[in-house]
Amino acid sequence: MKALAINSSAREDSNTAIMLNKVLDKLSKDGIETELYQMAGKHIHGCTACYKCIANKDKRCAVDDDIFNECFEKMINSDIILLGSPIYFADITPELKCLIDRAGMVGRANDFLFKRKLGAAIIANRRAGGIHGFDSVNHFFLIEQMIVVGSSYWNIGIGKNKGDVEKDEEGMKTLIDLANNISWLAKKLI
Repeated sequence: MKALAINSSAREDSNTAIMLNKVLDKLSKDGIETELYQMAGKHIHGCTACYKCIANKDKRCAVDDDIFNECFEKMINSDIILLGSPIYFADITPELKCLIDRAGMVGRANDFLFKRKLGAAIIANRRAGGIHGFDSVNHFFLIEQMIVVGSSYWNIGIGKNKGDVEKDEEGMKTLIDLANNISWLAKKLI
């Protein structure tokens, strides 16, 4: 089993990364291979609606001038996908939205490549608006026929400055509960 966490924050090692690593650390201790991919400083753009992915069926986007195909390959080679985002004006980052839109198209064009993979949204939030971003990610997982793993609360951490999310005791506990649920389910699927 392999877990991939994608941090869509514009800042490397951000609150979002801290939260993703909290889950990855627990999964690693449970014997699951883990990887954190950080999108900070990398370029990705939205789907051009060229539909070449449907014609080509080669598990790639025909637009190959950004990080999408690299991310997508990591996603399809993983059993567990964690998508992390800070909240900007009540939604996920534009980079994560671009990844979701294109991954959704290419995945569906190639017979639902994400079907039955495990997925969880991880949201870093300063104060409010996190539920909409949480829902945005989960809608992607659900339409791709993935299994959304739940926790004891929504996977949202509260914090403004780097490291503040670690002070959010309930948020950190929620991430540990999420990791335990992912590990438990992964063992059942083996």
